[in-house]
Amino acid sequence: MNRRSLLGAAPLALVALGLGACTRPIYNVERRNFMNSGTLAQRTEQIRRAGGGLGWQMDPMRPGLMRATLNLRSHVAVTEIAYDEQGFSIRYVDSVNLDYDGTSIHKNYNSWIENLERAISQQPVP
Repeated sequence: MNRRSLLGAAPLALVALGLGACTRPIYNVERRNFMNSGTLAQRTEQIRRAGGGLGWQMDPMRPGLMRATLNLRSHVAVTEIAYDEQGFSIRYVDSVNLDYDGTSIHKNYNSWIENLERAISQQPVP
């Protein structure tokens, strides 16, 4: 490969690196235990308050399953939170404008999920 070809390829490589830097492997919370005891109804309220406090729209689907939706500007993240008396999991469902490609997603998504996970864990039992 000659010098001119290498120089022409450099901007493309930088663009590829820049695009890849915006996404990360998706983070799902796989079974995080609660720190104290509580009933299923108390867990529902605990999760609802934690998510609501961070701006998530929390919609109970059935006992032990809640859908959480976060709308930020033009971005939307949708997750499902499965839970019982002992613990919970948070899993990706859908998104808009977050560059999800089947395995990776915009890096901000993972921060939002980590914040939600932490808020649920720290929310006192009602």
